[in-house]
Amino acid sequence: MAVTIDFAGEHSGVAEIDTEQEYLTALYSRVDAMRAEAVARMAGGGPDTAAVWRAEVSRLDAMQPGLYFGRLDMADGRRVHIGRLGLFHDGADEPLLLDWRAPAARPFYTATAAAADGVRRRRRITTRGRMVVALNDELLDLDGTGDGLVGEAALLAAVTAERTGRMRDIVTTLQVEQDRIIRDSYQGVLVVQGGPGTGKTAVALHRAAYLLYTHPHLRTRGVLVVGPSQVFLDYIGQVLPGLGEHSVVTATIADLCPGVRVSRVDPPEIAERKGRADMAGWLADTVRARVRIPDEPVEIEFEQQVLALDPDSCRRAVRAARVTGLPHNQARLVFHSHIVDALAQLMIDRTEAIVLTETGEAIDGGSPDGSLGDADLRMLAAAGVVVDDIGPRDLLAETDRADLRTALLAEPGVEVALDALWPPLTAEEVVADLVGTDGWSVADVPLLDEAAAIVGSADGRATFGHVVVDEAQELSEMDWRMVARRCPTRSMTVVGDLAQTGSAAGASSWDRVGDHRLAQLTVNYRTPTEIMAATADLLAARHPGLTPPRSVRSAGETPRRTWAADLCRAAAEFAAAHVAGQLAVIAPGTHIGPLAAALSVAVPPDLTEKVVLLTPAQAKGLEFDVVLIVDPAAILATGPRGHSDLYVAMTRATQRLRVVHPGAVPAELAAIPS
Repeated sequence: MAVTIDFAGEHSGVAEIDTEQEYLTALYSRVDAMRAEAVARMAGGGPDTAAVWRAEVSRLDAMQPGLYFGRLDMADGRRVHIGRLGLFHDGADEPLLLDWRAPAARPFYTATAAAADGVRRRRRITTRGRMVVALNDELLDLDGTGDGLVGEAALLAAVTAERTGRMRDIVTTLQVEQDRIIRDSYQGVLVVQGGPGTGKTAVALHRAAYLLYTHPHLRTRGVLVVGPSQVFLDYIGQVLPGLGEHSVVTATIADLCPGVRVSRVDPPEIAERKGRADMAGWLADTVRARVRIPDEPVEIEFEQQVLALDPDSCRRAVRAARVTGLPHNQARLVFHSHIVDALAQLMIDRTEAIVLTETGEAIDGGSPDGSLGDADLRMLAAAGVVVDDIGPRDLLAETDRADLRTALLAEPGVEVALDALWPPLTAEEVVADLVGTDGWSVADVPLLDEAAAIVGSADGRATFGHVVVDEAQELSEMDWRMVARRCPTRSMTVVGDLAQTGSAAGASSWDRVGDHRLAQLTVNYRTPTEIMAATADLLAARHPGLTPPRSVRSAGETPRRTWAADLCRAAAEFAAAHVAGQLAVIAPGTHIGPLAAALSVAVPPDLTEKVVLLTPAQAKGLEFDVVLIVDPAAILATGPRGHSDLYVAMTRATQRLRVVHPGAVPAELAAIPS
């Protein structure tokens, strides 16, 4: 079995804390020296050198909070110290501090009493600033048969600590199933399904940090993190920099198509329709239909001559352009080239059919009197031909033919005629033709991106070496097509919970992701057993096949509900009485304005405030000490997946849950005591 010993400054632990403090002080001395050197080199070098050393300064600054958090005492007598990044003495092979992502650090997260992996003691070290404030030792009995979670003392201290409005990294408290997923070597799409409180987001971000460590080339190609809202992205914004990683771009779905301004919201049924995969085919058909093959010859004027372009020539040019597989606007250039060749050949055939006499007259009757007419001379001049010889001959050399093609392409009348047959297109006009819109919605963004790919106007859209998608259950089929274009290698970490799908276009299974490996997170570290029990009826009614994650702790307080005729007043009174921790008031969108006035809180929410007001959609992926849900019946009625929104709202709290309702309580919450 594992024996846990806590040292928090009492007499018996003072010596141990002093030992760790001495080591921590030495580590910070090394970091300070490295930083001073980096600053000096940054100041003394050119622009390129300065950029390199500026990045090193940022790396050293990011690693300083919580620099050192663990130690392994091995059965063979070695001691391994573990931190956010690796540190070495100059010229030394053995590290002063081992990066948590290094293979040798893995037993810190995976060693158990049953499989100690050569570890005799695991020590978790709590620091505040540059001071060691507490230790937690686990002595592993190599002959034991221990089961369950190892190291719960440090873990539970972390999950019960008050929220700050910013997500913490979990590098000090990773558990076995989380570590297994973080270090998974699968190079395709790894889907992580996990219920509330299982650490999906933290696992995804730590896996990104791990991949950047094990595959350094990703730093040049970058990592994209896609989240459900800007509120969420702000919440997680410090996690990867805190682990020393800055090669990361964060974005919402709406951000992935540059230059698109979202100004409207689609009704759920319209958003669901726009999100279907068959919209890609409709967009392609819309673009294809803009290419016209005429039924009759098209008359094109060039140098006061009329050239008749026949439908067969157009058909051959269209076929030649489409067989290239190029996007519409690039294929258009191929079409133009073939049409200009056909027009040039018409002129060449006319020109070379002229037979001249010894005196320069046209036997074929270029004009009524048998001599070359003005039209003949203009045509020959356009082709660069000087009439100074006699008899039948090929009048145009190859350079003359090239000059003729160039002249045709430069002729405005020719360009107008070609654009009428194969017009240049923009993504915006293609989508507007298909869906008809006044301004863009979030559901239009993947349509615009798809159209840009079809017409060939997607220049400047960056691609990445790895993509993390959080709250992935919310993505439509068209969203997934857009995300896939950002990662041609299909290297992705996708995390979500099908029971929390709130979007009408969201997923009911992970099949829409395509080929993937599925991993499961089964342990709920955040939500107390009492709160999860209160969600049982809601989950069973809507998702009978899903098993909720197992909560590891009890808060000792049962969720409660209250009837109130005046919801704003009830919420304000609850907030005024709230003392400890961060409170989230979660309500349907229709209630946000009045509640914001009653609570005197910011809209959109400021996650660093003591009281935060959010909709269920804004609350996705976040956690708070206490949650007050306002009008659950209205949340259920907001759309076809209102039950998922209510499930999200109910599972955000780490300590207490309260519900206030103006009418009859929904049947799914009837078991909650009043």
